[in-house]
Amino acid sequence: MGYFFSFVLSVVLTTLSYFLGSQLIMNDIAIWQSVVIGFSVVSLGALTESLGAPIWLIVLVPIPIGMLLLYLFLNKPLHIWLLTYITVLALYTVIHVIMSYFFRFHSLIPAWRLS
Repeated sequence: MGYFFSFVLSVVLTTLSYFLGSQLIMNDIAIWQSVVIGFSVVSLGALTESLGAPIWLIVLVPIPIGMLLLYLFLNKPLHIWLLTYITVLALYTVIHVIMSYFFRFHSLIPAWRLS
């Protein structure tokens, strides 16, 4: 699988988790807002990875961007944002496990190869 395809698929899967997570909590962020979050999170993770950062930093760096953008786009109280973010993380985890197990694809950082 080429890097560009992996990158696009990573953005789509991350976008899907943010969009569906907000829909489940009835917060209805727009699909374009989910795309912005997905693109930002994956791009920052890929950039961090390309700079040769350790794995813990590659995972840690995109998290605040996703959290901040979700908070700004939701425009809801903190407890609603937190519930939505937890739902997004749960969905992302399920999507990640499925993609990793069945397709050997790491859906956060496109350059990562599973052993």
